[in-house]
Amino acid sequence: MSHDRSAFGAFLRARRDRLTPAQAGIDAFPGPRRVPGLRREELAMLAGLSTDHYSRLEQGRQATVSQSVLAALTRALRLNEAEAAHLRDLAAPATRVRRSAPEVQRPDPGLLRLAATLDHVPVLLLGRRAEVLARNALLRAALGRPLRPGSSFLNFLFRDPLARERIVNWAEFGAWSVAAMRMEVGRRPGDQRLIAAVHDLRRTDPDVARWWDDHTVRDYASVPKRIAHPEAGPLDFNIEIVTAPHAPDQHLIVYTVEPDSSTAQVLPILASWATPESAPTWLPILGESPS
Repeated sequence: MSHDRSAFGAFLRARRDRLTPAQAGIDAFPGPRRVPGLRREELAMLAGLSTDHYSRLEQGRQATVSQSVLAALTRALRLNEAEAAHLRDLAAPATRVRRSAPEVQRPDPGLLRLAATLDHVPVLLLGRRAEVLARNALLRAALGRPLRPGSSFLNFLFRDPLARERIVNWAEFGAWSVAAMRMEVGRRPGDQRLIAAVHDLRRTDPDVARWWDDHTVRDYASVPKRIAHPEAGPLDFNIEIVTAPHAPDQHLIVYTVEPDSSTAQVLPILASWATPESAPTWLPILGESPS
């Protein structure tokens, strides 16, 4: 399935609009400016392209984009690593539609074994489309929802009022999650279920729509998360993401804490409050008894 070249052009426009001539290290071309960002001809000059060639790229009328042009655009727009990878994904050539992945995704055994050794902190294993594959009892205790295997973490984050109530820096975390979603859509443009889920969230949540239209992209990376727990009090975590080379579409989300911090001290108490529940054995809830 070919990528939608309009998405490639829209990303170029968004990045161009954010970069001023001063930031790009050039003198602004003469004449009135409608926006503070670079003009097309300024970016074309920086990338060593003709204005017509760059215009075709931004308008989605260029069927193929060479690696040298992508490298020039990356330098001219001063893209970071995640943005450069996203630009390459959007520029990928047309390919045949691959056979759909199985609807049921089983958790990677290695990631599950790693998660089992981290039972002293909240842990969550996400699969395609941010589907919950596994989580431990501390994760439920911290977030206050079961997050059963097969459910959508994005639905919890954007549609459950408790998420906004309990996650103190919800706006920061939500924007980060939307940026990661955009990155994922660029990687898997043929995933119609993912595209439909994003469309539905954009239609029903103005925050998601605003962040999506901003064209910000982020790979899965560390991000702080602050939780206001009604009994345990404030909890401060740094979210670390672990992936396995043979399971790139699964992400182990680990809620790390500073040693001897108040959060580290209260987690054992929080763990003692966690109650067991049943779950299918092949979609485990770590640390809780299967039925």
